[in-house]
Parts: sequence; C-alpha cells; structure tokens
Amino acid sequence: MVTVLLFILGVIFVAVGVAVSIALHEVGHLVPAKLFKVRVTKYMIGFGPTLWSKKKGETEYGFKAIPAGGYVAMIGMYPPNPGDGSVRPSSTGMFQTLATEARSIAHEDVGPGDENRMFYKLPVWKKIVIMLGGPFMNLLIGVVLTAVLLMGFGTPQATTTLADVNACQVAYGKPAPTDLSTCDKTPAAAAGLKPGDVITSFDGRTVTGWSDMTSWIRASAGRDVPITVLRDGGELTLTITPVLTARPVTDASGAVVLDDKGQAVTQQVGFIGVGPTSEMVAQPPSAVLPSVGDSMVKISGVVLNLPQRLVGVAKAAFSSEPRDPNGPISMVGVGRVAGEVAAMEQVPLSARIATLVGLLAGVNLALCVFNLIPLLPLDGGHVAGALYEAARRRVAKLFGRRDPGAFDIAKLLPLTYVVASLLLVMGALLMYADIVKPINIFG
Repeated sequence: MVTVLLFILGVIFVAVGVAVSIALHEVGHLVPAKLFKVRVTKYMIGFGPTLWSKKKGETEYGFKAIPAGGYVAMIGMYPPNPGDGSVRPSSTGMFQTLATEARSIAHEDVGPGDENRMFYKLPVWKKIVIMLGGPFMNLLIGVVLTAVLLMGFGTPQATTTLADVNACQVAYGKPAPTDLSTCDKTPAAAAGLKPGDVITSFDGRTVTGWSDMTSWIRASAGRDVPITVLRDGGELTLTITPVLTARPVTDASGAVVLDDKGQAVTQQVGFIGVGPTSEMVAQPPSAVLPSVGDSMVKISGVVLNLPQRLVGVAKAAFSSEPRDPNGPISMVGVGRVAGEVAAMEQVPLSARIATLVGLLAGVNLALCVFNLIPLLPLDGGHVAGALYEAARRRVAKLFGRRDPGAFDIAKLLPLTYVVASLLLVMGALLMYADIVKPINIFG
C-alpha cells in the first residue's frame, strides 16, 4: 500500500509540475503581448470545453477539460480578408476556405480602438519576442530546476573509499566465474584490500581524487606499486601489481565508444579490481549553464532524429523489440517514470526528490527545444513566418518596391493542419508504447 501511495504521489508531483510549466509557458506569451498593447482575449490552460473561467479586464482566464497544453488568444493573429473581412468568396477551394474562416475568427473580437492593437500589425521583432516568450519561459524553468538539482542536491562523485573489491579477474564482456575459489584473483584481492578502505596514496603520490588514482593505476600495469590505506583508524601500506586488461573506451559524456560494427572499442590498461563509494557533492553556479547546454544538445539530437526514433518506437510497440531507453516518451511515460522513482523505498528520499526535480527540468528543456521547431502550429513556426516577413520587406526596400506588408501566415494553415495531425499521431503512438512497452530506465 505504501509503495502504491508513493507511486501516485510521484505521478501527481510531475503532473502538477508539468501543468505549472505549461501555465508559465503561456505567461511567457501573455506578458510581452500585453506589454506591446496587443489585446489578449483569452488565457487558457487546456483545450476543449471550459471547466472554469474568470474575466479580468479584457482577458478571460480559465481551465479547459483536456490537459494537453494551453493557449493565449490575441486579436488579429492574421491580416483581414479582402473587402470587409466577413464575406467568404463564392468560388474557393477547401484550403482557401480554411484561411478565410481563420482570418474572420481572428477579427471577431476586434472593436473600436483596436486598430493598432492587432498582432499582425506589430513590428517583426515584437512578434518574435512574443512567440519566443513561451520557449524562453521553459528554458528559464529548466535552468532554475537544474540549479536546484546541482547546487542544492549535488551530483554523485566517486570518493577514495572502496565500496567493492572484486575477487576474480573477468575479461570484459565475459561472464563471471561460478567457482570463486579457483579463479584468478584480482590484484586488489591478492594485495588484501577490503571494502571500506580509504586510499590515501598510490605509488608514493597522495591520492586526492578517484579520477587521478584511476589514471595512475592504468599506467602502472606489471609494476609492484605501494598503496597506503586507512583501515580501522590506522594506516596500512600494501603492495599491489596492476595487470593489463581490456576496458571499453568512453567519450567525454561517459558513453562507450562503438566501432562501425556496433562493437565496443577497447584498450589495454592497468587494472586492480576495485570500485569506489560515491557521495553527493554540491556543484558551483558555474556548472549550471554547461549542464543545461549539454542537456539541450542531447534533446536536439533526439528531435532531429525524431522520425527515425518514432519508427523504432513503433517497432518496439508492435513487436518483441526493446524500447530505446534514450528515445522519446509521452507524458504518460514521464508520469510512469516519476511514479517508479517515488516508489523506490530502498533509495534515500533526497535522491528520489532530486531525480524528480531533474525529470521536470528535462521536460521543460524538451518543451523549449520542441517548440522552436520552425513549423506551425509550434512557436517556431510563427517565428519563421515573422523572419520571412522581415526578409521580404527588406528585399522590397532594396529594390525600391512597394512594402508587401505583413505576411499572411493563414496561407500556411493547410500545412499547419498536417503538422498538427502528425503531432496527434505521434502523441498517440508514444502513449500507446508507454503503456504496452514502457521504457525501463533502471536497467
């Protein structure tokens, strides 16, 4: 019962966090729109039927039934239809009809005195500021949560205290032997090292960190090396002989480097057979932005390869293939992960809360990157339309032509509906996969 309750609390924690993130995303659009005197008629969290709303000033604030996002409604998002803007041409195609109706709806709430308060009349830079306000708010939330995670909770760092001393030498990629009495002992076991030993010096050099000692071990294969440890309050000097063994090559992020056949690249290095304990170490403020940058680079890589990754998700969902643990997931998957983290009673509470904070930070950074895709109806699509407007006005000015005016983004509505439909299909696929074959981030 306690595990179930913790699972539910984890899901609620992330659900509330995502809802607040969506609300603040829309605030990122709302505030600059009001600063630039655009009349905002609605600020809504969710879609579909309205559950609750209250009008304050000229804006209606409320919640809708389907918690799948939110929106800010501004008057004059598109230029008006030719003529009076209310009569639909008698002979039009379906796409032109859609654009005509969208323009009419955009001007339904335009009243006397609103002539210069319409979105489409704004200078390009103001349009861009309004549209980037949402993704910027998600970025800001991601930075703040990352700062809380790194500076408040810290990150696990290896210490010089031994957690494990392996009994047997095992070649990389090979199974461990079942009979420990007949296997080749590791140099650490042969030297008499024990879990709990604190290594203070290696080969006459003072050990101040695990990474330094690792590099010294790797360079000492075949030599008898003195090693000093603290054990039971006293200092003990032993002799150890690192052996050469194959170990995988890793990149700067710690990921194993693979060759063109998908096999791990290995190198021969010195090895003694020990593992360190770890402790949470608070990071300085200077570590926050680089961490956010690394996260956004990884998220951008997922977004750029999204079609390919979605094919992988579909194969996994409808076959026995495993899910890619680094692939995209829906909010259903995020909630499931949050619940599983919260329910891990064997993990300290602080570590579980840190993981949930990191999960929310990742969601906000993903929302930031995803909304910058230059396709409607995403914010990046509106930014792209504004940049195109600026470019064609600049070209017209260079060639002495008449100002073409605001770009009518309503002409792109057919593409918008296609993209929106694809997003719905993508969301449905990810939710189905997260239900029938969820990602197991815990191995």
